[in-house]
Amino acid sequence: MSFDLILFGGTGDLVWRKLLPALFQAFRHGSLPAGGRIVGVARDDLSDAQYRALIKTRFDDVDLAKRPSEEEFARFASMLFYLRMDLSNPADYFRLGAKLKEHAWDTVVMYLATAPGLFTTFCEQIAIAGLNGPQMRVVLEKPLGHDLQSNRAINESVRRVFSEKQIFRIDHYLGKPSVQNLFALRFGNALFEPLWRRETIANIQITIAEELGIEKRGAFYDSTGALRDMVQNHALQLLCAIGMEPPINAHADAIRDEKLKVLRSLKAWTPETLRQHVVRGQYGAGNIDGAATQAYRRETGVGDGSNTETFVALRCEIANWRWAGVPFYIRTGKRLAGRSAYIEVNFRPAPHAIFKSPLGIANRLVIHLQPKDGLELHLFAQGQQNRLTSQTLAPVQLDLDFDKRFGSERVGAYERLLLDVIDGRLNLFVRSDEQEEAWRWVEPVMDAWKNDSEGPRPYAAGTWGPSASSAMIARDGYCWTEEC
Repeated sequence: MSFDLILFGGTGDLVWRKLLPALFQAFRHGSLPAGGRIVGVARDDLSDAQYRALIKTRFDDVDLAKRPSEEEFARFASMLFYLRMDLSNPADYFRLGAKLKEHAWDTVVMYLATAPGLFTTFCEQIAIAGLNGPQMRVVLEKPLGHDLQSNRAINESVRRVFSEKQIFRIDHYLGKPSVQNLFALRFGNALFEPLWRRETIANIQITIAEELGIEKRGAFYDSTGALRDMVQNHALQLLCAIGMEPPINAHADAIRDEKLKVLRSLKAWTPETLRQHVVRGQYGAGNIDGAATQAYRRETGVGDGSNTETFVALRCEIANWRWAGVPFYIRTGKRLAGRSAYIEVNFRPAPHAIFKSPLGIANRLVIHLQPKDGLELHLFAQGQQNRLTSQTLAPVQLDLDFDKRFGSERVGAYERLLLDVIDGRLNLFVRSDEQEEAWRWVEPVMDAWKNDSEGPRPYAAGTWGPSASSAMIARDGYCWTEEC
């Protein structure tokens, strides 16, 4: 298949950090179709040769084992081209059209790695230039809007120009191998599905924790916050993967229909649940790995009195027959005590105890997303030291490390998703009605914070967030993993 992949924002952070390294890995793995072109588009005045030289410097700091040789990069660089373009200038879209005519392609992918405020202008001008034919596909990066109204406005402007099957709303968490294994765990095996319900599961916890602060993204993050940046998209997509019913097949709309049902089944917020079940925090100065770190309000690009949240913890419920009464806990934050993302499924204790087992411990399944990729199943067994007291059990842990089993050089999230866009597979992309339901559910939280004079609760960098997060889950008689 011959393709043109147009990277708008071609000299920007996302292209630099994620997209071009992912495309290089696809090239190295032999999965990037031959005969394609990758065209970086930005306002910088660069030639093709200068753009290739710029991209080559991206690999100077990677491990030697992953660094391309001169010959290997030269072969990859032969696919790289550059076009200077201002997305606010209508004439430049006709220059883009002329660039596309230089190459015989089957598919054109337009990846908008730009500010969402440019999406509407882009779509209008693409239509005027006649670049929205059936072979064209458009990839939209998050955040797609900052609330329900802006999300709808962007989606409506895109749908006026492209059909739904041409629109790829990307959430890179859905491309992670561990999330693919979550679907395989549930729907490719008969082992857990009979237990995947309220009668046997006590609670489910979703944690996405980062040690890093906001790095150089202060201006962006201060207008976004953890709720918009992580909960509205990544965390709720994980919630859907855990809570959805089995789809009738593996087609894109069958999967997305079931995810939509989960989002529509989330219990609506009330003034009481907003007070009791939502915690927001903001990191202060602290210590991570022995190094002092500054407070969020001292970061570059952040206002002195900013009330932007860098931590969110919340409790929610899926109001349907499978999950009624089972609490789902979500927490995410920056400058926490460790970098990890996992889903913990806590099962109910045995209904009748004939053995002695440790208090407060029950069976659980931990699905690791990053940095480890694998499963942990926590069970009880009789150890050798208990030979004389055979009625006493001890906790044991079964590990399945996917990196060791399948090799650490597995297909990364962006690599998988970029190849899916080129091939036209929509399974791992988000439909507009999913996005709208997610925004509709989080919007009452954002509205409540607007009227909250207290602001986010402070927490020291290098901890697990404000103590109110622990208090929230403790009210149900449960605890976060590191506290149990």
